[in-house]
Amino acid sequence: MTSTQLRNPALVVVDVQNGFINRHSQHAVPAIADLIKAWAGIGLPVVFTRYLNEPGSAYERYFSWSRLMDSPETDLAPEIQPLAAGHPVVDKLGYTLFSDEGAALVADQGWGDLVFCGIATESCVLKSAADAFERGYGPWIVTDACASDAGPETHEAGLTVARRLIGRRQLVTTSNLLESLTPTRADR
Repeated sequence: MTSTQLRNPALVVVDVQNGFINRHSQHAVPAIADLIKAWAGIGLPVVFTRYLNEPGSAYERYFSWSRLMDSPETDLAPEIQPLAAGHPVVDKLGYTLFSDEGAALVADQGWGDLVFCGIATESCVLKSAADAFERGYGPWIVTDACASDAGPETHEAGLTVARRLIGRRQLVTTSNLLESLTPTRADR
């Protein structure tokens, strides 16, 4: 990855909420927080998503899953909340960033590349990245700033599917991403 590959990028922090943080995903929260700080520190835009489950949702009907309907489960993680101040937060009822509100935000801001991190790799991160790909945006997934609340095997499965859906070169580590954004001596 080189800095010329990214076109007007934005960091999308997907669903780092209390209700998705458990023993399988908690390790990613500090990595996500560090990425947000570094990204915002070089003046690039950050957007957060927050999943809200509703009574009668498909998740409740088909999975018998009625979590993330209220605070504190729906709240952004305490380590993430202060980092969200001053940045857009897109509330969504499904997996993807591309709700009407999210799609409008991305289009209005003119972002070209969307860099995804967050929870859960195999669902909301993957679906958002695949939707970005299909809409013509450059999708990137930061592999070490994602996790699955279902465990490491599910995280890895999500990355395997992501390689098939958006391209294996689109999966990057935090260090590779940040190095690509930092001008080298020759670039200055």
